[in-house]
Amino acid sequence: MPQDTGRTAFGPGLLDLAAHAGLSPDAGPVAVFDCQSCGACCAYAADWPRFSTEEDAELDRIPEALVAADLSGMKFENGRCAALIGDVGKHTACGIYDARPHVCRACMPGDPECLIARAAHGLALR
Repeated sequence: MPQDTGRTAFGPGLLDLAAHAGLSPDAGPVAVFDCQSCGACCAYAADWPRFSTEEDAELDRIPEALVAADLSGMKFENGRCAALIGDVGKHTACGIYDARPHVCRACMPGDPECLIARAAHGLALR
């Protein structure tokens, strides 16, 4: 039986994860994305981010002026989250970083959601 050299006792190894993401060792270097020079996920769609698993105390930390009128998520103004500071694709920051919603915390540089948002803004994917 062939060995799965990419798997560890803790789950899939890096090679397994890379293959799942559609990457191969022969594909060349993989880009390392920096959120503070991107911001695409914060300017992707009016229905994202939505509040989902936040406790009331967490939501209370978000300034009311940045919350959508229907209280479902962050306010989206001028094609971007109202808490986004800076220019997408250049230099950005979250104005409420310590209080940002769970969905924002879950979005990771280079994950599928990141790549979709980057593509929508014409930013490099590799």
